[in-house]
Amino acid sequence: MKRKLITIISIVYILFMTALFIYYLIKGDSSRWQVALGGVGVSALPLILLFCKNNPFNISIILGYYILIFCTTFLGSIASFYLHFKWWDSTLHFYKGILVGFIGIVLYKVFIPCPDRSSLSRWILFLFTLSLSVTASVLWEIYEFAGDHLFTHTMQLGGNTDTMLDLLFGFFGGLLVAIYSGIKWQKI
Repeated sequence: MKRKLITIISIVYILFMTALFIYYLIKGDSSRWQVALGGVGVSALPLILLFCKNNPFNISIILGYYILIFCTTFLGSIASFYLHFKWWDSTLHFYKGILVGFIGIVLYKVFIPCPDRSSLSRWILFLFTLSLSVTASVLWEIYEFAGDHLFTHTMQLGGNTDTMLDLLFGFFGGLLVAIYSGIKWQKI
């Protein structure tokens, strides 16, 4: 069931982004066709995970991932939510911090065998979860910076203030999950 659902969602989103890519390519809208092409690429990631022997990510994480890429690629860039709603960018960074924090919990469970988890401090999980969210925020800001200098010039309209707010919101999203993981440490 999990494999079938991931396959269906991935293919539907890939087809959706491919149609947008073709539409905006024919229309000559270079900013939007590039985003749509990127959307095709990032929507294929869960399909690639299906080739793993044991995909550690549950449906909630994968659906959360698709919500994020839909909100960033389609709503944010193609439908111009980033330009029309000042709160959109920061909200997505907060959400991304939360999502990556939960991905951190999954990775912790994958890489630390169950018998060894009880001997580790709750602070290890807390710091790992928070660090992964902060690292994802930094990498996203590098992506925005590079994208502005190479392609669109619209990703960091607020300059340094935009970057710092994005990093703060990503941090706070990750911090929420890190606090949760610290509290639920023994049940994770």
